[in-house]
Amino acid sequence: MTTPFPFTAVVGQDDLRLALLLNAVSPAVGGVLVRGEKGTAKSTAVRALSALLPEVAVVAGCRFSCDPAAPDPSCPDGPHEPGPGTHRPARMVELPVGASEDRLVGALDIERALAEGVKAFEPGLLADAHRGILYVDEVNLLHDHLVDLLLDAAAMGASYVEREGVSVRHAARFLLVGTMNPEEGELRPQLLDRFGLTVEVAASREPDQRVEVVRRRLAYDDDPAGFAATWADEEVAVRQRIVAARELLPQVRLGDGALRQIAATCAAFEVDGMRADIVMARTATALAAWAGRTDVRAEDVRQAALLALPHRRRRNPFDAPGLDEDKLDETLEEFSGESPDDDPDPDGPGGGGGQPAPDSGPQGGGDTAARPEAGEDGEPQASGSKEQSAVRAAEPFRAKVLSVPGIGEGAAGRRSRARTEHGRTTGARRPRGVLTKLHLAATVQAAAPHQRARGRSGPGLVIRRDDLRQATREGREGNLVLFVVDASGSMAARQRMGAVKGAVLSLLLDAYQRRDKVGLVTFRGPAAEVALPPTSSVDAAAARLESLPTGGRTPLAAGLLKAHEVLRVERLRDPARRALVVVVTDGRATGGPEPVALAGRAARLFAAEGVASVVVDCESGPVRLGLAGQLAGELGGTAVTLDELRADSIAGLVRDVQGTSRRAA
Repeated sequence: MTTPFPFTAVVGQDDLRLALLLNAVSPAVGGVLVRGEKGTAKSTAVRALSALLPEVAVVAGCRFSCDPAAPDPSCPDGPHEPGPGTHRPARMVELPVGASEDRLVGALDIERALAEGVKAFEPGLLADAHRGILYVDEVNLLHDHLVDLLLDAAAMGASYVEREGVSVRHAARFLLVGTMNPEEGELRPQLLDRFGLTVEVAASREPDQRVEVVRRRLAYDDDPAGFAATWADEEVAVRQRIVAARELLPQVRLGDGALRQIAATCAAFEVDGMRADIVMARTATALAAWAGRTDVRAEDVRQAALLALPHRRRRNPFDAPGLDEDKLDETLEEFSGESPDDDPDPDGPGGGGGQPAPDSGPQGGGDTAARPEAGEDGEPQASGSKEQSAVRAAEPFRAKVLSVPGIGEGAAGRRSRARTEHGRTTGARRPRGVLTKLHLAATVQAAAPHQRARGRSGPGLVIRRDDLRQATREGREGNLVLFVVDASGSMAARQRMGAVKGAVLSLLLDAYQRRDKVGLVTFRGPAAEVALPPTSSVDAAAARLESLPTGGRTPLAAGLLKAHEVLRVERLRDPARRALVVVVTDGRATGGPEPVALAGRAARLFAAEGVASVVVDCESGPVRLGLAGQLAGELGGTAVTLDELRADSIAGLVRDVQGTSRRAA
């Protein structure tokens, strides 16, 4: 077994270590989400935590880790006889991003259940993680159906496996710890709220600290056991402090003054629901126990806010997490005198309990100065004309659902129709490998003609493996939404470009909610460029869009050809994911010989390959040339105006992108 890197040997990352230790002291805090760039010791610190957790008492032989003092009455291995039980180390179970549903919740042998009437159940990772840690690396990449199962287990403290009327239930209470790189996409809001605390980590910019990181890592790689031995005393000290804090925790008093500060802070930052208040209270109590105190002070409340609130005050995925610490201090100061007897720290909030999280500052900053505007025709006199500075996006709105026609087989999502493991049942087939979703009626129909030949004499059916039928289901998939945005001089009017960016931002929000990948191609001046290769990080796309300048000629053909090349490369990387191309332009094409004809030929490449497309027509003014509609015809798609893109427009709530050829189901 590999020797883990010692927790106490991690250099810096004070917030990360504190958040993990608070959950070790009080698992009721609700887990930790660790956000940060790659190579910042996120996984190293989480894996090292398990060695510090106290041992747990379990019923001997129970696969579900029942507590001998209070065994689960519904345990599949029960009922359990009273007894002292045994002790084992606390487990840290890792959930792979690509795990199957059966691997997570367990597998029920449907064939034996139908033929023999027995519940043959193989526990999954949720059973292994009961009373321990469930760790998900790259949690933001976890498939939606696994996220749903995690949410259910976290809410109910139990896992249910149900197949065609046969069900198994077992307790599943665990400490949920996730790590993620925000550049690869954000979490669903429901799962994000289930994490009690969140921590932002980044690599140190101090040369001395970076040197120490490298020195310790090299020493560990050369001799893991020897390196761990040098930190053994520090590990023992932290383990003993965790045990002492756990014993002290029930005695910690959360006074009315501290509770009012917690409530006032949550109200001041306008967090949704009441979970933030509860998590802050539990975190502040754990901080006091960790410090060896029986009273909660203002500095505990402050530190609890820095850990529990940043991820709960976001209103959309483009908001950076963080708190305005000046506002936090003002709120704590305002409510510091509500109950002097309950607040033993009259000097106000201070730096106790742990290190504060990095200050992200107030939200919504940026340059709001007026930008120079181009004329309505927008076309500069020469290709080398000076470009306009970036224009801020207009307020986003709820956009219509744009979907790819046909039925795909891509990654689970919420946009286009697809054959998936989850969704409504549409038919049955013979299973390929392990049976996961039984189609009961088709199975009975396949077995019925053979009952006499099989010697059936009782009321039950005689089932054979060949009789089993797998249910085929139809759900929704995520797509690659590739934006091709015209940033030329004809789009440079400040009001128009602001509206265009607002529309694209609205579509990006829709792509985030529907679990799509997104990419961004822009064209202006002499050429086109890939502003953002296909990624799951819609906030990265929003950032590139916000800083996009405008000006120059309109190389429409170059933009389309660049998008075609992006799709060609992406098909090799992710062949099952279907694409939706969204061209945002007024349809003009300038620069070079025969720019309109070149654009038409480039557009017909998409039509020939059956790529679903839509053109967002940005043309404005009393005289309209209809060029965007002509481009949509060449692409084999459809055109919508900026006004029609709104979900509440007269045209209706849903618009399917029509292509000249539909992919075979």
